[in-house]
Amino acid sequence: MSSTVNRMSMDKVTSLNKLSIKKRFRSQSQVLRQKVIYVYCPESRVEEIRSLAESYSFEIIINDYSINDLTRKVICHYESALLSIEHRNFLVSATEVGAWVEPLVSYLDARLGYTEVKLLASGYFLHQKAFSILSTKRTQIAKRVVDIVVALILLILTLPIALLTAILIKVESKGPIFYKQKRTGLYNEEFEVIKFRSMAQDAEASGAQWAKKNDSRVTKVGKFIRKTRIDELPQIINILRGEMSIVGPRPEREFFIENLEKEIPYYRFRHAVKPGITGLAQVCFPYGESLEDAIWKHKYDTYYIKHHSTSLDLKILLKTVKVVIFGMGR
Repeated sequence: MSSTVNRMSMDKVTSLNKLSIKKRFRSQSQVLRQKVIYVYCPESRVEEIRSLAESYSFEIIINDYSINDLTRKVICHYESALLSIEHRNFLVSATEVGAWVEPLVSYLDARLGYTEVKLLASGYFLHQKAFSILSTKRTQIAKRVVDIVVALILLILTLPIALLTAILIKVESKGPIFYKQKRTGLYNEEFEVIKFRSMAQDAEASGAQWAKKNDSRVTKVGKFIRKTRIDELPQIINILRGEMSIVGPRPEREFFIENLEKEIPYYRFRHAVKPGITGLAQVCFPYGESLEDAIWKHKYDTYYIKHHSTSLDLKILLKTVKVVIFGMGR
């Protein structure tokens, strides 16, 4: 009798487990393909999220607590600490019936491939374990070793191109072959970035200004080397000095940073890592010349810092090669 009851209990548990598995998503890729997701947040943030969602390819339903069937639904929460106990319990119960429950920013990171910086709060950056590139010395040492090896290989392979570029710059226009400019790097420290000169010698006689897509200050040789990113080759020296990395957020001038940080949340967070010759923003977003463009690049840079990995660096390098070969740069 006892063994029969135990067997029946076990069968019931097994059957419930099977039911639970059927109710749940089979993989994260399935989660990221959902046409509708449900978001729960304080009422004060509804319009902001709704505004961002207008550009998404999927629908977002906000604060629908009347939904009965949560089976295999994607439930995202934002600023959940500000929700009532009843509403927080709703999120907990959603997990119990097979819903996928996740912070909104994390879900959007995975689905969009960039970070919605307008949704960030200081707590996002305080959880450094999520930022693998910042959390361990081993990660930083490994990245430095790769930087040195790749930089030396590039130095040897691109030397003929660099010599030819130097000659063409000298023949076409007056002025130095190299262009040096102060940029802000790791931990907000300034350094001199080295590039092949691509503009006329007096390009900034009237003061600092953003480079434009069809900038009249750019020389003929400069147009080609900017398009193919050849102008960045001298930054191999910056890498060997330890001022830059192969992959990372592009370094910006302090003059522009002071203006951008007034408009872009946590803009200086990019300085938590070394700047790079190429980066996720450079291969995913066209050359920028406005505040809106800078915001988009910051989205990709923040995503890169959080999700850094050797495989991500490799993907960025492969995409950079495409840019160089097909001239998809500036």
